[in-house]
Amino acid sequence: MHAAIDDATGFVVGAAFTQNECMEGYCEVMKQGFMKYGVPLALYSDKHTIFRSPAEKLTLDEELDGQTIPLSSFGKAMAELAVEHIKANTPQAKGRIERLWETLQDRLPVELRLLGVKNINDANKSLPKLLEKHNRSYSVPPADERSAYRSLESWEKLEYMFAFRHTRKIGSGNEIKYKNDVYVPRETGYYFEAHTTVEVRETFSGEVFLWHKDKAIKLKKIERVKKQETKSPGQTSRKPAADHPWRKGFVNKGQSTQNRNIAIAS
Repeated sequence: MHAAIDDATGFVVGAAFTQNECMEGYCEVMKQGFMKYGVPLALYSDKHTIFRSPAEKLTLDEELDGQTIPLSSFGKAMAELAVEHIKANTPQAKGRIERLWETLQDRLPVELRLLGVKNINDANKSLPKLLEKHNRSYSVPPADERSAYRSLESWEKLEYMFAFRHTRKIGSGNEIKYKNDVYVPRETGYYFEAHTTVEVRETFSGEVFLWHKDKAIKLKKIERVKKQETKSPGQTSRKPAADHPWRKGFVNKGQSTQNRNIAIAS
């Protein structure tokens, strides 16, 4: 289970079940909170590699792109949304969320069992009502009534923001290589100079697109161009025959038969 809790009130703003701990689960939780309450000023998490980049230094392409610190795909989404991302050094530093896990682990299995839930899809459908019940019981009024959440200008961009991000270079034919495939812009009118550094994003549904000037440019996969050997008229293959001398070991004159056999065998 992935979840996010408001630090001022103890209000659970989003939660989701997945098969294992993953970026998609955390992104789903953040999207739930954004769409219902807005964008928070800051996010407090642990140091899982989903939240931070395992790389200690920026690559040259990242430096040229204007980045100052290595960021994971999740971290880049937070930076794009202007959310301050703080990483805790110890579990004790995240006391509120750790106490939430204790409460949910004690109550949720019973609640789900009473509802007859037997799979993840049904569990996720049941979560909103269960969270409302939890929030009524455990949330507290904030010390300051002013909201610390900002409204998001465009909800449609959330799917594009929460995606796997990779830097690539444009090829000489306006193509991009990504995961052993070659892509070009789906629509005409988009042309980039060769060797231009761009950001390729892949959504959780598998859609691959180019993010350029705050806009998603959809891509389409094309066939790789296979290199063909060109031969002059009448030219034959240069591959040596099976009995060609080059296929035999080199033997100097004067070597003994024993040494010659060793040389040939090797």
